[in-house]
Amino acid sequence: MDFGLGKVLPVRIEEEMKNSYIDYAMSVIVMRALPDVRDGLKPVHRRILYAMHEAGMAPNKPYKKSARIVGEVLGKYHPHGDSSVYDATVRMAQPFSTRYLLVDGHGNFGSVDGDSAAAMRYTEVRMSRIAESMLDDIEKDTVDFGPNYDESLKEPQVLPAKIPNLLVNGSSGIAVGMATNIPPHNLGEVIDGLLLMIENPAVTIQELMMVIKGPDFPTGGLILGHEGIKLAYTTGRGVVKMRAQARIERMSNGKPRILVTEIPYQVNKARLIEKIAELVRDKVVDGITDLRDESDRAGMRIVIELRRDVNPDVILNQLYKHTQLQETFGIIMLALVKGRPQVLNLQEVLYYYLEHQKDVIVRRTKYELDKARARAHILEGLKIALDHIDAVITTIRESKTVDIARAALIDGFDLSEKQAQAILDLRLQRLTGLEREKIEQEYKDVLETIEWLESVLADEHKVLGLIRDELLDVKKRFADERRTVITSDVSKLQMEDLIAEEDIVITLTHGNYIKRLPVDTYRNQKRGGRGVTGMGTKEEDFVEHLFVTTTHHNILFFTNRGRVYRLKGYEIPEASRTAKGTATINLLPLEDKEQITAVIPIKEFTNRKFLFMATQKGIVKKTELMDFDTARKTGLIAISLDEDDDLIDVKLTNGDQHVILGTRDGLAISFPETDVRSMGRNAHGVRGIRLHAGDQVVGMDTVRKEGEVLTVTAEGYGKRTPVTEYRNQSRGGKGVINTKVTDKTGQVVGLKVVRPGQELMLITSEGIVIRTDVDEISVISRNTQGVKLMKTGNKDKVVALASVEKKADSD
Repeated sequence: MDFGLGKVLPVRIEEEMKNSYIDYAMSVIVMRALPDVRDGLKPVHRRILYAMHEAGMAPNKPYKKSARIVGEVLGKYHPHGDSSVYDATVRMAQPFSTRYLLVDGHGNFGSVDGDSAAAMRYTEVRMSRIAESMLDDIEKDTVDFGPNYDESLKEPQVLPAKIPNLLVNGSSGIAVGMATNIPPHNLGEVIDGLLLMIENPAVTIQELMMVIKGPDFPTGGLILGHEGIKLAYTTGRGVVKMRAQARIERMSNGKPRILVTEIPYQVNKARLIEKIAELVRDKVVDGITDLRDESDRAGMRIVIELRRDVNPDVILNQLYKHTQLQETFGIIMLALVKGRPQVLNLQEVLYYYLEHQKDVIVRRTKYELDKARARAHILEGLKIALDHIDAVITTIRESKTVDIARAALIDGFDLSEKQAQAILDLRLQRLTGLEREKIEQEYKDVLETIEWLESVLADEHKVLGLIRDELLDVKKRFADERRTVITSDVSKLQMEDLIAEEDIVITLTHGNYIKRLPVDTYRNQKRGGRGVTGMGTKEEDFVEHLFVTTTHHNILFFTNRGRVYRLKGYEIPEASRTAKGTATINLLPLEDKEQITAVIPIKEFTNRKFLFMATQKGIVKKTELMDFDTARKTGLIAISLDEDDDLIDVKLTNGDQHVILGTRDGLAISFPETDVRSMGRNAHGVRGIRLHAGDQVVGMDTVRKEGEVLTVTAEGYGKRTPVTEYRNQSRGGKGVINTKVTDKTGQVVGLKVVRPGQELMLITSEGIVIRTDVDEISVISRNTQGVKLMKTGNKDKVVALASVEKKADSD
């Protein structure tokens, strides 16, 4: 087509878009986003270091303004904007971003809190000592140079890199259609891996992992488990779990606190603290009373103070779950191999680095050999001149010009042009005897050097030996201790797996204050003793429930309004023997005037198990345990109650047991559980006992063979009565006399079925607890008042009892 404007070629737009985008993508991949496998650097980092080298910004020279090096790089090598160059420079100078600093910075280079660096006109930089090793021997033709963007200068295509920088400092970058994310490693470990590969080129990844343990982040912290590391090292892709370094300690006032001294790599500390504060504000994490950042030049220190009654292990694991105190690092070991992007395993990364080092050593050796040969050639000419010094002087004196003299020397003494020029440049002082000896000695040394260099080029083992020696020197100069600790992966464990399973005593007051204590807090006493103080309570409060369970059991809390809530044993805060405990409103979403009236520990929810309930008005109900297997925070309906009725007790049964109910006025009824059919959670229940006016049910238990009915009254009287004295009746009857109630004994406060070998805990309204053997309580008939079990004060009354298995006692 000819429109008079020159030649016009028709092009399909989809082809043009495809080709242009491929060109753009390859440019980003090769020239901007991905590191070279040999020196581990992207072009911008390589250009910064080379420009510093050219500008003489060595570690032993004064700092120079960052703006100066940014201008050098922009003007000569990298025309992509000053921010890209300065940001790359800053990152190489940040100790929390780069494992081994390549830039020695002076001034404000940002912080782990996300603060940005000062402007380039304020900060100063120079090369670090380890970066100097990246450029060693670059002037000895060890690497290829290519034209810069305007072809006015030459720049290195790769650095000699005596440091295995790709693994040591890692790299991250997003290209087009691909990304790289290589974590930093410990220099000493990587060099040990290279030495292992030098000794045995067929070394396996598993053998390499014996010395290269895993990533080593500049911010320290923990790596959980080896699975992600192994996957990344074998396939080039994997995910490692990082966790902060935190410990729990007690303050002088006895309150616990969490100290965080190291955080995961690339986590912003300020945003982390803000997130913790948000969780506290939104009540996602409950129990944190103070949060401070006490970090200074000595190191990081985040202080998280907790309430005295919370479990610090639970709080810490909640923080791991909801904040960046635990984070993941997705490893993608993608790098440029001969200009092409490739996902590499650990063995391949080390192999390509060693191949690069072999190439560097060979090229350096050839360069030095050429230089030595050239020097030997000159020295040979000087020796000829010294051997014929008079003739040489005469030849020079008789020549009218330098060119004539050079030609005469070449013809007269069979010299090369370079040798003739060296003789012309010879100073007269070199004609002394001592100088002649120096020339001869230098010639001898040069010949030995040539012989050595030729032997290196002829023997790959010597090349590997040189690499080995240089790596050992680098390790000696720059290697340091590992910062990141690799530990087992405990993040997959459930919360209770992190909590020791222990027998505990849980007490609950009428005012709904709850606490847990070790079961051995209460020592065994003889019947009739005074007891020990088990809980400090307010004057209007008294202990109402006391039972034994473990830290791993589910605890079901039934309320007077017929609802049920669920907690784990370890979620109930531990407190001292005399402490009041924690208000249950802080643990359970109780409604106004809702009181916990029955508590039952459940190890696991299984079929063919039932919960048998009884109310004050004698209503009973049986519901399958599986109906309550839910972690709903708002609770569940356990039984539908009349407005003037309350739920008083719940028992776990197998569906075929016998049940006994005891009333305040001393009556009891025993009937088979099968008399009550299984009902849904919302059901009302059926009549269990017909009560006299003013009487109410105070206790319910399941009947066991050879068991005894233990009855306790408010004034501390009690007795055991064989269950055989309680004949089976149909549910709904009036029952039989259980105990003789008088003013001396007080009304019945509790009824339990016990067996020999158990122990009994009694607790009064003033918080006095006594623990005694059941065997010491008299066995007498139903229609009696019993014997004195516990001395009570004038206003003190027994309000609760619990039976305890002796094996639960630590003694």
